[in-house]
Amino acid sequence: MDLTKRDVREITMSKYFNKKTVPYWIIAVLVILIAIILAVHFKANSSSQTTTTTVKTSNSSEKASSSTKKYVAGKDYKITYSNTNLIDKATIQKGLKASYLTDINDLMNTDQQTGSNMAKIEVYYNKDKNLLVERLFKNGYKDNQPTQTVGYDLQKQSMNLDKTFGNDYLNQPLVYTWEKLTK
Repeated sequence: MDLTKRDVREITMSKYFNKKTVPYWIIAVLVILIAIILAVHFKANSSSQTTTTTVKTSNSSEKASSSTKKYVAGKDYKITYSNTNLIDKATIQKGLKASYLTDINDLMNTDQQTGSNMAKIEVYYNKDKNLLVERLFKNGYKDNQPTQTVGYDLQKQSMNLDKTFGNDYLNQPLVYTWEKLTK
């Protein structure tokens, strides 16, 4: 079998990747990279949104809630601040952020692998110990028993994971409640 130079080139060079198709491959790779960058950018922006306690309910916001999977305060979840004369909202938010409890999408996510699957969060303020105690209730909790109780030491600005007991929050003022309204 006698092979010419042209035959060798045809055998070694794929019909999908040759001098004519190289610009198309470069464009395809660039489009994929741009799509990945945009996806990461939009994901980062959606997780850093803040919520407010004032809620406007209208038919258009309800439709947006169900069609875009963006959760709406007052329809999908409810946030209540109380006893704000004892501790300010910014301090409460600081403790919640340290506990990774400020991302509404994560709190509402019922996937056990990627979401928090929360039904309710209660935060108590222990002024004597300068401690925020967070009682976390996952979906399916019973008899008002939390799934987990954690603390945030305001003075040390650190989590107090294994040293939080009932006496740290019993008879202490409730300062924050987050509650899932949709089932």
